[in-house]
This record gives sequence, structure tokens and C-alpha cells, in this order.
Amino acid sequence: MEPETTEELVIPYSVKELLAKEALTKVPERYVRPDIDPPILSNKDSLPQLPVIDLNKLLAEEVKGPELEKLDLACKEWGFFQLINHATSSELVEDVKKGAQELFNLSMEEKKKLWQKPGDMEGFGQLIDKPKEEPSDWVDGFYILTLPSHSRKPHIFANLPQPFRENLEVYCNEMRDLAINMYVLIGKALGTEPNEIKDTLGESGQAIRINYYPPCPQPENVLGLNAHTDASALTILLQGNEVEGLQIKKDGTWVPVKPLPNAFIVSLGDVLEVVTNGIYKSSEHRAVVNSQKERLSIATFSGPEWSANIGPTPSVVTPERPALFKTIGVADFYQGYLSPQHRGKSYINNVLRIRNENIKG
Repeated sequence: MEPETTEELVIPYSVKELLAKEALTKVPERYVRPDIDPPILSNKDSLPQLPVIDLNKLLAEEVKGPELEKLDLACKEWGFFQLINHATSSELVEDVKKGAQELFNLSMEEKKKLWQKPGDMEGFGQLIDKPKEEPSDWVDGFYILTLPSHSRKPHIFANLPQPFRENLEVYCNEMRDLAINMYVLIGKALGTEPNEIKDTLGESGQAIRINYYPPCPQPENVLGLNAHTDASALTILLQGNEVEGLQIKKDGTWVPVKPLPNAFIVSLGDVLEVVTNGIYKSSEHRAVVNSQKERLSIATFSGPEWSANIGPTPSVVTPERPALFKTIGVADFYQGYLSPQHRGKSYINNVLRIRNENIKG
């Protein structure tokens, strides 16, 4: 039978649908990765632990104290931290988790109404086009531009099921305010001028990606998400359930992250590494899957205004530490980042980085 519409032709595989059609005992070839770096598998009690930052304590420090020192170290050494006491209501968080789960439980017919259109990134589908020879990730994704509100695609946001749409609206605004707060506090930890990081990034744009990782019959042969860094300034990750899967590359080794209850996992993106002139780092991370349980995560990406430029902020450029990165327009930055030839930190290291052998960092 011929497809009813041409849009059906662009709908790629859904891992969830694939599993619904047949009981797989072996992973299809398109998902198999033969060369996955193993994570640390020693006693979990002895593993390096992701720094935990208390937002209440940060806000209480008028000058740089113990919590800002912890934030400074986390941004320099990890590019990640878990944020507790973040003031986002647990009721809202639970409503968003529930809505995200229900979104992926929609029938395929309903999902098709929210599928990516040709040449577009929003909706259900893959965020980045990959070379055909590259294995696919074991994940179903949903990506949406959320702020500013005029950037939204009407056929996507307006067609989200209620009450998820309403809860997501509130959550977007809460995450925007939290990101702006963190820009100020990160600037304070870095020692820049007051509000310099925040003002450099402007009234930030925002996008959300929900990742659904089904159980996998051979989890050791696939990745939920391949190794990458985020192109955002900040990413605020909400775990949809208690299943572990995030791993961070630290000192050349993949470290599993154990999410804390009622915490956000915050990561620094490539934009913030450029803005801080390489003092603070974005770190490669990936997602692994398991054979027993599904995993759900909700990532909120905060970035600069589309019409702005990205480059090192003035106060971190000194004679002792000249600019490490070129200044570039935001649109050009994202176009380069999303191009198929760039993976991980390839874009900022190979394209934006200014070669100066006397600079360390």
C-alpha cells in the first residue's frame, strides 16, 4: 500500500515502534557500535562523584565563599554538577515528567502529527543528520524550540497534549529564570564583572529535548546517545525516572552519574566555554542503556540570542591569557556545530580555537 501523504516518507525508525512490532533478541545492525569505550566499573562507592551544588547557599554568599568555590571547581574540572535546593516546585517537576512519558506513549498515528518536517529539527525524530555509515543511537527523541515564544512552531507546541502543554509553558519560564540566575552565579565564581556573563548571553533562547531510551536486548553493543558536547551555554537535565544512564568523560575515562532525587544535572555547553575563554569547560558525555528498564530524560538548553555574537567576554581576555576563540555570529556557530563533520568538541577546537602555542588551557 502506498503512503497516504508524502510526510510519511520522511518518518524514520522509532526504536519504541521497532520493539513493539517484534520481540528482539538481537540488535539490528544499524544500531551496533563495535568500538564502545568501557566506563569505570569498579566499586561504585570509590567512583569519582559529580559535584553537588546548593543553590540556596550560592545565593546567600555575597562574596566568594565555600559554595562559590565549589562551583568554580566544578566548572573547571567537570563542566557538570548536580544542583539541589533549586526552588522549582516538586509538583511542577512531577507533572512535566508525567507529561513527557505520556508524550512517548502516544500512538504512532498521534506522533506523526508531531513529527519533524523535511529540513526541520523540531518534533519527533533525529536532531542531527548523521552519515549513513554511522550507527544510529538507541533513542527516540522529541525536540522543540520553547523561548522566545515567537520562535515556536505553531504546529508543534500548540498540538502538544494537555495538560503537558500548559505545564511545559510554566516549566520553560522556570528554567529560563534558573539559567539566568546561574549565569550570574557562574560569573561571580569566575570573578568577572557583575552580570557580565548574563549580559553577554542576553535574553537567552531556549529549546527542550526529551529523550526516551527503551530497554535493549544487547545494551553493551549500542549507545543511547553517542559522545558529544552540548552547543548550549547551559543545559539543565531533569531525569524522568530513577534509571541511570548518563556518563561523563573525565580525565579520559567514562564516569557513570548517579542522579540525586530532586536535583537537576547542570552541564556547561560549548558556548560557555567560549565565553569564559576556556577557563570553564564543556565536557563530553554520552548515554548508555540497559536490558531491563526504559529511561527518560528532559534536557533544557539555554543559549544566546540568535542575533548576537559568541566570543570570549572582555574581562577574561588579558595579556597573560589572550583570546582562545574567535568571535562568531550565533547563527553561524550553530550551523557549524550541527554540521555532520563535527562531533564532540570538534567545532570549537578545530574551527573557533585560535592557535597560540604559548596559551595553556
